[in-house]
Amino acid sequence: MAEKKSGATFESIMHCLKNRQFSPVYILMGEEAYFIDRIADYIAEHVLADEEKDFNQTVVFGSDVTAAQVADMARRYPMMAEQQVIIVKEAQNIKAWDALEKYVENPMPTTILVICHKNGSIDKRKKIVAKAEAMGTVFESKKKRDGELPAFIEGYLKTKGATIDHKSAQMIADHIGADLSRMASELDKVIISLPENNKHVTPDVVEEQVGVSKEFNGFELKTAIINRDVFKANQIVKYFDRNPKSGSIFAFLPLLFNYFQNLMVAYYAPNKSNESEVAKFLELKSAWGVRDYIVGMRNYPAVKTMQIIAKMREIDAKTKGLDNPNTSVGDLMKELIFFILH
Repeated sequence: MAEKKSGATFESIMHCLKNRQFSPVYILMGEEAYFIDRIADYIAEHVLADEEKDFNQTVVFGSDVTAAQVADMARRYPMMAEQQVIIVKEAQNIKAWDALEKYVENPMPTTILVICHKNGSIDKRKKIVAKAEAMGTVFESKKKRDGELPAFIEGYLKTKGATIDHKSAQMIADHIGADLSRMASELDKVIISLPENNKHVTPDVVEEQVGVSKEFNGFELKTAIINRDVFKANQIVKYFDRNPKSGSIFAFLPLLFNYFQNLMVAYYAPNKSNESEVAKFLELKSAWGVRDYIVGMRNYPAVKTMQIIAKMREIDAKTKGLDNPNTSVGDLMKELIFFILH
């Protein structure tokens, strides 16, 4: 068994699992189900040999069991195996944790108990979290921010032996958003399409396999706005107006709001002309990203940036029907882009 790993990361947990260093208790919790499922599925598939699973691996759902029942299962001894695995899915449906709190305080060394709590985290004031941190592994799975998605895409493809350029990663990120399960499924489809002798994802591949136009997409719209390219931005907006499935204000308003919000922050950087200083100030890892803000500060004064952010809030409210009797979503998008660029 492994030592306690409180505050563990997905990477550190997977490293330990692959080295067969197991904790007696895992609490996997948070808003992002993807990482919770990846860890639980790995444990289910790799801890026990196939012939050991029938008697020593149990998967239950929180709506079907009580904490006391789970604790009783965990206290059993394995049959003809060194360990048993108990996986509790949808553990957020368990009403009271008292019995499990007592178990986690003194877990069975021959049991690996995995508690999967989705759609939020367990209140960290509850004793079960502190006790699990002392005796096992606690992992909080947080939603990826929009700016973190390209790095996730690059990292995922790297594990599959493929590479991707920055534009292609951003195109996929903008199109799919922070649904990592769907993202992984789309990336797997892309990987399968690649020839054996060239595992590199390009905008052409993204256009063909994911269905995102390489010329008219969120990445290109954002780039056109950053560069204050009125003609290109209007071309893309007109394309979206004719092809609403390719893009809408609902997809791009958060993307643009995040950019201009960060642009406003960039104005407070101690040295606004130094890329590395601005990147550090904005906590950016990509050189591509920081250049967008350097260019943005040249094209959008701070006062204009504040006005754009206010306009976005107004447009967002109108898309939800507030103070908007009949303006269409397409017209709202045109109104916003015109305001930004003029």
